[in-house]
Amino acid sequence: MNLFLVTVAGGVGCLIRYGIEMAVRHWRPTRRPWGTVGANALGCFIAAFVVYGLASSLSPEWRTILTSGFCGGLTTFSSAFAVPALLAKSSHVKYAVAIVITTPLVCAFAFALGMVASH
Repeated sequence: MNLFLVTVAGGVGCLIRYGIEMAVRHWRPTRRPWGTVGANALGCFIAAFVVYGLASSLSPEWRTILTSGFCGGLTTFSSAFAVPALLAKSSHVKYAVAIVITTPLVCAFAFALGMVASH
């Protein structure tokens, strides 16, 4: 049953990531993957909140469903690095480098913010 719930939660996270990406592209068409960066930051924030704020009120199974499932589907470093590679390939090297450098920093900040918000 846990495998099923992790799978469903991952699918939901993936759909939300897709929705964020499409909304950002509609709102602000650009070659820069701000939707992916935002989804990664949101996932890091939620993971930190689950691990630090809800840890005592959730079973280990539900923590896994939310972190590995939902947050795993919501965040994706494969997209976070594939998109900059495409940018670099199309001669937008400075944007590619900026995304590769800033994404981990933004996600680390979001995770720390999630830890603080959980207290």
